[in-house]
Amino acid sequence: QVQLVESGGGLVQPGGSLRLSCAASGGIFGSIFSSTAMAWYRQAPGKQRELVATIASGSRTNYKDSVKGRFTISRDNAKNTVYLQMNSLKPEDTAVYYCHADLGYWGQGTQVTVSS
Repeated sequence: QVQLVESGGGLVQPGGSLRLSCAASGGIFGSIFSSTAMAWYRQAPGKQRELVATIASGSRTNYKDSVKGRFTISRDNAKNTVYLQMNSLKPEDTAVYYCHADLGYWGQGTQVTVSS
């Protein structure tokens, strides 16, 4: 069974940091994770889901303008895992963060709350 499992969310004060992880397992991921583009999305209450960052199979990255310079997406193909390092967090970063694989798979989401 194909799964994307996120972890690392939580409550953090403005200016703080969190590192999200997304572990891919099952089925085809075992053999093709390294050639699969991955992404992080987020959805705040009452808003549409939006793309935050992407990482291609060759590790080329792209970011939403509002997170450039603060967030870093990376991947460890040996562990079938993609990460999102989030620094200098702001209250407007509060959302449920979802991992997405470019095969149409989504994780269950992890809550990130930035509040004092």
